[in-house]
Amino acid sequence: MIYMADRIGYDYVSLRPIYMGLPGEPNFSLTENKDLMRKTKTALAETGVKLLDIELAKIFDGVDPKNYLPAMESAAELGGKHVLSSIWTEDRNYAIERFAELCELAKPFGLTVELEYVPIASIKNLEEALDVLTTVKQDNAGLMIDIHHFHRAGDKVEDLDKVPRNWFRFLHLCDAGKDIPKSVKEMTRILREERLYVGEGDIDVASIVNRIPDIPYSLELPNLKRVHELGFEEHARRCLQSAKKYFCQYYKENEKAKI
Repeated sequence: MIYMADRIGYDYVSLRPIYMGLPGEPNFSLTENKDLMRKTKTALAETGVKLLDIELAKIFDGVDPKNYLPAMESAAELGGKHVLSSIWTEDRNYAIERFAELCELAKPFGLTVELEYVPIASIKNLEEALDVLTTVKQDNAGLMIDIHHFHRAGDKVEDLDKVPRNWFRFLHLCDAGKDIPKSVKEMTRILREERLYVGEGDIDVASIVNRIPDIPYSLELPNLKRVHELGFEEHARRCLQSAKKYFCQYYKENEKAKI
């Protein structure tokens, strides 16, 4: 993946060394697979591509955040900057305690912990995510906005203005249709396997990005049909090309409007 990212023109990669046990999910644990760790380190060094973040340090009932320590140690060794987290327990106090613990565990590695809210999870919108971050008061905790989730949660762009600027460290780019699925099953299917290229759907992506500081944009764009049709590399290339085309067109149109 790193060599592929280099060929296409990406600056960063995001890795998923935390095994979650999902159906068909490969286990890419870098601590258990020493050969994979060695090859990953070599690929980063040879290409100059950097590791942005690792995922997913999930907070759920019964979780022990210490289980994420090996993955965080690997991330730090590879020069990573962030750990992505989301919350899947309805017990607010428990969620606060475990998320705060995760942040404390990440500090010695120089890692920040970015909370991503997900409409199908327990922390499902901007307001709830801000409540967690305000409560934990951890200086290495931040907010990760996923464009898809932002739209599906029905959040408003003006509400981003009340978020402390230093809480934004990177965001997930993609697009989606205007209609929001009513069933959790369909929403889950789309977010995991049918996201659209930026500019292909109906989300006003630029209006969201314009409310956020200049940070890395991570293309979170799973689309199984296109991967089967195009292959991984061509799909990844079109993800980047479409995003660049969208923003170039947007800023050209706005410059003309000013004139």
